[in-house]
Order: sequence, then C-alpha cells, then structure tokens
Amino acid sequence: MRGGLVTIGTVGALLAAMGLTVLGLGAADNAVANYDASSWLWSAARSEIARVNGVTARVDTRMGIPGARRHPMEVAQTDRLLVLRDLKTGQVSSLDLATLQITATTPTTPGLGVNVALHEDAAFVVDAVQGIVRQLDPRSLTPVGEPVRYPPGITGGAFDGKGRLWIAIPSEGTVSAVTPARLPAAPAGAASAGGAGPERVETYPVAEPSHELVVSTLDDGVAVLDRTSASLVTVRGGTTRRTPLTMSAVGTLPARTSGPAVPVTVAGERRVHVVADGAGEVREFTVPGAGDRLSPAVAWAGRFYCADEASGTVYAFDGAGQLVDTVTGKGAAGPLELEVRENHLFINAPDSSVARVVDDKHQVREVNKYANDVLGGDPPPAPPPPPPPKKPKVGKPGAPRSVSASAGNAQARVTWKPAAANGAEIIRYVVEGDGQRHEVGANQRAVEITGLTNGRSYTFSVHAVNAKGAGPARRSNPVTPTAAVPDPPASVTAEARPDGTVRVTWPAANGQGNTIARYAVTATSAGTNAPAGESTRTELVIPAGELEYGTQYAFTVVSVNDKGAGSAASPVSNTVVPFAPPGQPTDLTASTVADQPGAIALRWSPAADNGRPVTAYRVDVAGRVSEVTDTQTTVSGLGDGQNVRVKVRAVNEAGPGPEATTTARTVAPPRVTVTGSSATATTATVTFTVDAGGGQATCTLSTSGEQPEQGPCSKITMSGLAPGTAYTFTVTASNAAGKGTAERAQTTDPLYGVATCKNGSDGDQRTYCDKDVDGRNGNEIFSVPRQDNDKQVGWAKPGTRLKAYCKRSGQNVDSWIYNNQKQSTWWVQVEYEGRNYIPWAWLNLEGGDDIKILPTC
Repeated sequence: MRGGLVTIGTVGALLAAMGLTVLGLGAADNAVANYDASSWLWSAARSEIARVNGVTARVDTRMGIPGARRHPMEVAQTDRLLVLRDLKTGQVSSLDLATLQITATTPTTPGLGVNVALHEDAAFVVDAVQGIVRQLDPRSLTPVGEPVRYPPGITGGAFDGKGRLWIAIPSEGTVSAVTPARLPAAPAGAASAGGAGPERVETYPVAEPSHELVVSTLDDGVAVLDRTSASLVTVRGGTTRRTPLTMSAVGTLPARTSGPAVPVTVAGERRVHVVADGAGEVREFTVPGAGDRLSPAVAWAGRFYCADEASGTVYAFDGAGQLVDTVTGKGAAGPLELEVRENHLFINAPDSSVARVVDDKHQVREVNKYANDVLGGDPPPAPPPPPPPKKPKVGKPGAPRSVSASAGNAQARVTWKPAAANGAEIIRYVVEGDGQRHEVGANQRAVEITGLTNGRSYTFSVHAVNAKGAGPARRSNPVTPTAAVPDPPASVTAEARPDGTVRVTWPAANGQGNTIARYAVTATSAGTNAPAGESTRTELVIPAGELEYGTQYAFTVVSVNDKGAGSAASPVSNTVVPFAPPGQPTDLTASTVADQPGAIALRWSPAADNGRPVTAYRVDVAGRVSEVTDTQTTVSGLGDGQNVRVKVRAVNEAGPGPEATTTARTVAPPRVTVTGSSATATTATVTFTVDAGGGQATCTLSTSGEQPEQGPCSKITMSGLAPGTAYTFTVTASNAAGKGTAERAQTTDPLYGVATCKNGSDGDQRTYCDKDVDGRNGNEIFSVPRQDNDKQVGWAKPGTRLKAYCKRSGQNVDSWIYNNQKQSTWWVQVEYEGRNYIPWAWLNLEGGDDIKILPTC
C-alpha cells in the first residue's frame, strides 16, 4: 500500500485490527497517523486535505473538509495530532486520524490574529489581539486550566524543539516561554475543564518597548527580529545574543527555523541575511527576479529555500549564498507554504494541485495532490496572476498625520496616523521630546512617554523612516502632566457592522472633578497598536476601510479631561473582525454554449471576501436570477440568438457586493450565403459561407431526386448528375438552435460522344460504315436499348457529335473491327430526333470515353 491510495474504510479496518486509536494518546497511539515522513497539505480549491508521503512523494490519504472551499486554512500537525483552523470562519477542528472524522470543533474569532500551535500531545490557541494563550485538550478542544495572559497585541505562538511555546510582547520589548500542562487521563468536557494549566516559565528582554517584533522558534530557543532597530536577537540556553543587520526595508522570519543559522528575508530588497549561531556572523545573498512577493526563507539540510509567490518558483542557496537549484512547478503561482517535517521539506501551493517534496539529499519530486481523484472532478484552472504593478517613485516618507498628545500622571501618551510611505515601506517611527528619543515599530503608532515632571509643559515631534531615510517631523499639541487625571472607562464594547464600519462604545468615565473633554480610542491587532480616532461622546464609529477587513481588532479607550490630562488605558474590548460586502468578481467572461440552445457559460475569479466568507454568487442573466457557490455556471432557457446582459455579484454576511457585468449571445440558427457554383457534365459544386451563430454547424447539399451530400461548411460537390441538366441546389446548415438554407441554380455541362465506325480493309468491310443499309450496321439509333428494326429511328454518320444524357443497360453489342473491338451492354441516351439510344459500342464519349461518369437513366 505504500504510496497508493488508502481509503477511509481501509484505514479504519487497519486500525480496528491493530486495536489502535489516534487521538486517544495511548501506548500504541498514532501508529498510522503520520508514518513514512508524511505531512498533511491543504488544497483550497478542492476544500480538501491530503497526506503526502515524503518517501514516495505521493498522496496516500485524502479528506474533504465541508464548507471550506477557497478558504485559507491553518494546518497544525504532529505525529499524533491534526488540527485545522479556517481563517474565514474561525472554526478550529480536531481530526481523528484513525477514522478521518472531525471529532471536536471550537469557535474562534475569524480572520488573522489567532493561531494554533501543537507539540506532541499539547494544543494551544494563541489570541494575539487579546494577549491570551490558552491550552486545549486536543481530544475535545476544551480548555486545560487557566490561560496565560499577556498585554494585548502579542506576536509569535510556535513551539521550539524542546516543547516551549514562545510569545513576543512588543509593548514590553520581551519574549516569553510557556510550557504545557499534563493532559488529564480522560478527555475533559466543557463543564469539567480546569485543573493545572500552562505556565509562563521564562522571560527575556529583547528590545525597547513598542518595537515591532517577529518570532521564529529554534531547535532549542527562539529568534526575535527587532524590525524597528534592524537586529536579530537569539535566545539559546538562557543566553541572549544580539546581531545588528543592515536592512533598508522590513524583514521577516519563518515561524520555525531548523539548524544553527537563522535566515532573515527582506522582501523589499529581495535579499536574505543569514545569521550564524555563536559568532554572530552575517552572510547575505540576493534572490533572483523582481517584486517583493517573497515568502520567508526556510533553512533545510544546509541550504536555504526562498519562495517567490509571483512566479511559483523556489530558489535554493547553499551555505555560502550561491544559487544551487531552482524549483519550479506548473500552476504553482500564488501563496506557497514551506515546512520542514520528518526529515523532509514540504512545499505546498494551496491554490493549485501542486506540491513538492525535498529530501535531505535535496532531491526534489513533484506531487499531484489530486491524484487518484476520489472526490470529484478537478477544479477550474486558477486564473493567471495579474501583472505586477508598476513600481512607484521611491522617496523619503511624508510627515505623520494627526500627531496628538495627552498628559497623564508624570507621563504623556503620543499617537499619530500613518505617514505616506512614498514607495518604500516604513521601517519605524521616531518620537522626540524633552531630550528623549523613542523608536517604535511601523505599526506601533501609540507610545507612552514616562518619567516626565508634573506641571511642566512638553511638546513632542514624530517622524517616519524608510529605506530612503527620515521624513519630515510633525509636532504634537503641548501637554502638561498632572496627577489630576480622570479615570478610564470601566469597559469597552466593539461591534463590527455590515457596512464596514466598527462601532466602539463605553460608559462615561469619572473626570475626578474635571470635565471629560474627549476620548481617544486605540486599535490593537496582532503585534500592532494604532490610534483609531477620538470622540467627544461615549462612542466612536470607525469609517469603513480604515481597519483591514478580515483582521482581528480589540480596542482600549483613554479619557482626556478639559485640562488635557489623560487617564490610563481602559480594559481591552472584545475582539471583532471588520467586514463589508464582498468586492466585485474579477475576470468575468460569458461565452456561447455551442452545442446547447438558449445557453451561455459564465466564469469569473473569486471576489475579495472583505472579512466574511463569500457564501454565494448572485447571477442575473437577462433578468433570470440564480445563486451558485462556484465561480462558474451555465445558464439555459434563453432565446435563440438572444443578446443578454450578465451581472454577477458576490454575497457574504454583509450582503451583495458590487456587480461585474458583461454581455453574451446565445447560439442562433445559422445563416447561409451562397457565393458561387460550378459544374462538370455529371457533378456540381456549390460554394458558400455560413454564420454558425456561435454554434457548431454541419452542412448538406441537396436537390430533387438525388441523395443529399454532406460536407464542409464552405464547399460541397454532388456527383452522379445528368449532363446538361438544370438543377436547383439547396444548402442546409444546422446547429443546436436550428437550420438555415440558401438555394442556387446550376446546369451541368453537356456531355458529347462521337458516333464511331471505321471501315475495314477487305471486301464489304471497306464500305460497312458508309451508309445505313438493311440489316445490322454501325451507328444505328433506336428508341429502346436493343437492336429492333421496328424501333430504329435513324443512323448517325460516322463522326457525328451527339449530346449524351444517361446510360441504360440493354442488348449486348459488339463493334468488332469497326471500333476497336468495343463490346458492351450499355446504351447511351442521346439527342437525336428527341432522346433515343445508341449502343455505347458505337459511341465514343468525349473526355476519355468513361461510361461510369454517365448517370443511369
């Protein structure tokens, strides 16, 4: 069975015979779960997960996931566990690898901001927006003990090789390790969840507060990329090491790094910086190609693999930074997922049928994830990627917008809106005031400045930095710290609304003797903090489009009194995911269905879902409205040759989005136009053109008394006609919608023969052909096809040219020596005192004397 298709029934039978369970976590558990270096890979177009055997590079088990077609899916797996999280719906599902059934589900907030992490028997859900790290029992997906709580806006959430879950806390500039609790003997139910929970066991300072941090776990420890200061910090064995990097654009890391060297990918430069363990040596290499759609480079078996999602190409570099291999795959453009598992590198293209496996000898083999197609036909081919946008002119960033400061007790809070990047991604912001300089991450647009003196006035300036340098600064309003600060609102509630706006509400805060003048709202997502707006009331409606659809956000509120003093931040709100009606379907095409009357075929590319899954596409064809879930359909029941207007809208929870439109025409009955005709004595050819009406036409030529002749829809020849005869020919073209005809009159050419009788050389032979005599003679003409004296109508002098019409079988006649021994039972009807017959033996037809060309009378 190795490498072959293992059906659900086969797996179940094998396990029953072996007495095993997969999620039971017993002594012999998971014997078949992930053997032979396997990895489960997601196929979004098929809503299917396939187990790829790394040894054979073939799919051996496949499973459909209901309701997830074209959804991005997070796949977390170990040898024992398989847990999926649908980013569109937020549903987390635990799969029993023995039965290939979903055994437990739990909801999470949809969109980016939550991730699942697995290690051996431990499962975690990390809510980066709320800062909550919760352990789950993978058998029931119920909580194990109390969660570990951090400030909102954390990053990371992956295990290292020693079983520690690493979390970065940008607001503190620290990284922290969490260890899982032991699972109870039996799966915990919702009511009984509790007991010992996960523990926060290690914390290390890695950056200044509010720097932007990216995490990659190691075989033993963690690597943290400080994007704000352009440095990489590694934590191994309790020791931290900082390595400065030279980067003019934002860098990123893979979620997990194997081996001693950590690759830092700077997509905007198409460069990879490799930081070696120990000496802190940095090697750099450039990735071929253009554009910035690079996935984080992954270390594997002494090489570094970097994927270009625009071209579907994976570039492999050796330890010295030399390009040693280029891995390509047909139809693999789009997102590419690289993961090292079980001594193999798996490269998955979720939007196509293609995956590839790289072993530790760097042999690359392609995998068809749709092989042994047990789940239905192939999905429609993915549309070609759009052309890359033109590169904008690159310059220093603009000034930040809406720089605002509010005073607190010996501190001030400074917020601002983004500066224009001007073609180069912003790397960091710099806040200056009172002789202090604070660098914060590009997505950390709110900062607390502490250590100030109450009663003293302060003004702050903020400027942005990109690859071209520092942009102009913008100053805040002056503020005076004071101990007389208001209370923050006691709670905050957020609501994502179908029009794309987000409504944030809170109860009025206690001004502690002063009037509350305004409230400042901050939005927090995974690893980011940014001002969302201000309001003089107890609510703020954030306009549609200001927050990213499909991304999780939570909010805090600061009260500001009429003296300019601000409170501490409120408790964090619930998490919401902004959403709006979906975008317009793209690449809409409508074509005639050639073999079906009254039908058109439609195809389009998926619409942007704008934060909620697209549940249907509403198709309007000439007022006939239907809904489909796929991105193609055929609409029938229309009129023949009908021009129709087509409208397609995507529908999600917020309602229908904008329509894409085009026009189409159903197949029409064909139209025939005769362009000419010609004839020989016994054939006629008619030439014509056919407008097939968008269909596939077949054509025939017919005339009265003859069998129709089928041929190409441009020229048809009919044979076996009578010479010198006037015909009316009809050309008929047929398709799915009906028939079209046209007529053409054509007369066949006349066919002549020469009455032939040549005198002999002896006796009476010398005068045999000179005239008609009693008895038999050459060239005699009869009204019937036999030599009957009573039926003779005349005699043709040798050399007489007679018009021939047709042939008829009759009495055998032998011309003997007088016409080269010609003998035949054929008689030819000729024009002689009307239409009468002469033996073919005495008539030599012009053009080769071929009796076969004459039709039978």
